[in-house]
Amino acid sequence: MTLYDILKYITILRTVKVAFKEGFGMTASTIDMTELRKSAGEASALLKVLANPERLLLLCQMSQGELAVSELAATTGVEQPTLSQQLTVLRLNGLVATRREGKQVFYRITSQNALQVMEVLYALYCQQAPHEEGMR
Repeated sequence: MTLYDILKYITILRTVKVAFKEGFGMTASTIDMTELRKSAGEASALLKVLANPERLLLLCQMSQGELAVSELAATTGVEQPTLSQQLTVLRLNGLVATRREGKQVFYRITSQNALQVMEVLYALYCQQAPHEEGMR
């Protein structure tokens, strides 16, 4: 699946979401190009943040729930200072939030869009049958 396919999928999901809100009165000729352009920009920004293997690993682990920095390091194998740098990118882009408990810092996903994209990526790349492995 290419970046274009993911962007197209996100745009379709947003269109369906709008259609639900508007009672499915939308046709291809009534799609608001201004809104579509805005959505494409938002999707592109999210995909840029996700386009890093370490950040994907971290988000994949956090999709299971809140984790301490030490747990993220242990489960992903991402070491300092890369771990701190990538967590900072995720936090500054609004994908995750932190909570401090004593000396430990916990991270959790706060972006529902990021979580939904992670679910799609998981379904496409992590749940495939063995015979599909060579099809990438």
